[in-house]
Formats: sequence, C-alpha cells, structure tokens
Amino acid sequence: MMVRDLLDTKGNPFYQTADRQLFIARRDGKPIGRIAAIENRAHNDFHEDRVGFFGFFESVDDPDVARALFLAAAQWLRARGLTSMRGPMNPSTNHDCGLLVAGFEQHPQFLTSWNPAYYERLLRVAGLQPIKDLLGYWLPYGDAGYELPRSLAALAQRAAANTHLAFRDLDASHFWDEVTICWDVYNSAWERNWGFVPMSRAEFMHMAKSLKPLLFPQFAFVAEVDGAPAGFMLSVPDFNEIFKRIPNGRLFPFGLPRILFGKSGLRRGRVLALGIKAEYRSGSILPLFLHEAARRAIEFGSPGAEASWILEDNTAIRQPIEAIGGRVYRRWRVFEQPLG
Repeated sequence: MMVRDLLDTKGNPFYQTADRQLFIARRDGKPIGRIAAIENRAHNDFHEDRVGFFGFFESVDDPDVARALFLAAAQWLRARGLTSMRGPMNPSTNHDCGLLVAGFEQHPQFLTSWNPAYYERLLRVAGLQPIKDLLGYWLPYGDAGYELPRSLAALAQRAAANTHLAFRDLDASHFWDEVTICWDVYNSAWERNWGFVPMSRAEFMHMAKSLKPLLFPQFAFVAEVDGAPAGFMLSVPDFNEIFKRIPNGRLFPFGLPRILFGKSGLRRGRVLALGIKAEYRSGSILPLFLHEAARRAIEFGSPGAEASWILEDNTAIRQPIEAIGGRVYRRWRVFEQPLG
C-alpha cells in the first residue's frame, strides 16, 4: 500500500513537480525485475542542475537483466534532457533511499530500504558509481550498564538554563497545526544537506497523514525557545516486528488486528527526523535533543533505536551521536551514472 502511494501520480502531491516512468523486465512472461525512472523538477530547480533519478529497483541476480533495466531508465531520462542518473531514490531523499551495502544481518527497521547483497554488484556492472554513503546508527539504550554520559547530562542542564529551551509532546488535539510547525522547521533545518529537496506543504501533510496512526506521542516532540518553535524530533515504532508475524503480508483479514493490538508492545523504534532551525543551531541544542530522546527512551523501556539516515560526512551530528554510545551498524549507498 505504501509503495503504491509513492507511485501514485494522481494522488501523491510529490508528482505535482515530478514525473516517473515504470519499467518491468520479463522472461518467458514472468516478471524478473523492475525500475522507476524519475524526473524531480523540484530537485533540479532547487539545486540548479539536471539530475535524473531511478528508484524502486528490484532484480534477479542477472547482470543482463539489470543492464536492460538501467538502460531503459537512462533512455527515458536522457530524452527529457537530464544529464545523469542517481539513486536509488524511492522516489526522493525525503523518502526511502539508498542501496543497503552493509548491515544485512541486522533486523531491517521500519521505513528503511533492504535489498539482497548482490544488488551492489549489479549496479556496478551496469556502470553506476558510488557518490554518497548514508549511515544507520544503533542507539543502545537497553544495553546492560548503559547510562548517559554525565558530561552530557551536565551540558543539558546548563544549556536548558542558558537557552530557555523546553520540550513538549505534539498536541494531538491540534495535530495539523503542529504538522505545519514541523513542516516549517523541516525545510529550514535540512536546506543545506546534500540532496535535500524542500517539501511542499501538500507533500508534508500527505506524509503526516500516513504517519499519524503510527506515532507514539512521547516520541514526537517539539523544542521551543522562549515559546518559539526551534526544532522537532520524530521517531516511529518498529512495525516491522509485527509485519514479520504476518506471513502473507496482507492487512486483511488478520494483519490489521495484529498491527492495532501489537502497537502497544513495541519498544524498538527509528529516529526518523531531527531538525533544528538554523538560527538555533548553537553547540548545545543538538546534545539537548539527544539527551531528551535518550531520557524518554530509557523511561519507556526501549532496548534501543535506530537513527537513520545520516550522511557519512555530517560530522556535526555524528560526533554527538557517538558521544552517547551510538554506533554505525548499517550503511546505504547512493550511486550515479552520467547520461552523456
């Protein structure tokens, strides 16, 4: 259902500034591979370039099949005047993206991509080259003997006093007003990140609508400085723990009740977004966020959470995460190919 929504050119606001073409490879009438070619005009307007994208790639372990799929996507993108093909983006950096290249033995967290290990070889054989790595950190709140560094707790106390910063849960009774606040913070906080594309209000609201029934209120919270929104953090429970217990992958008739009744028992999660407005990005705000998230998780009885994805070269956020015991345990890779 989620993938269908991400491909829905009529119902998903992403396609108000984008187009896509879908390709399926068949052998003897049997589907053996797929790919989407994507023109994201919002990306190219924002970055002033002519990059095309591919996504939703799946294939049997056959280099000829992969080459044929990437050739079809490249031809479609080239015909639209685009100069390179980058991905996987499903369908953009605001969604599921990157090819898993390390951490296959780990449980795949909710709303992250997973693929067989041979996919990287297929992409390289087809002529695509790595351009950026995205990291997944494990935050080990439930490990035996884990405790927050005392220095971080002391920093949090000083920063709270000096910055007049306070945290509060999203107010479910004014959910859409709260989402508007998060949308404003999101576009401000990520604007200088590699590959970032601002989300329209319609896009952000569309995504929020799908996430609303999945959230735990205590893990969707806003930071305010003197009452003004300064940042927000959003974590989602790991529903994949429930999906693993639904062998046929269907919501009806038994899947949906398992999800509804199983949600309260979920303790693992994924930090999906943490954004701080540029004007509030002092050296102490991020550690305060991490301290608050860890405090809530420990109080909740969480064994841990994944923080992803994080750019490998984003040392400004990697260092504080590692200071509270976070470790890299999964890695995704973005590839690109010129369309000369």
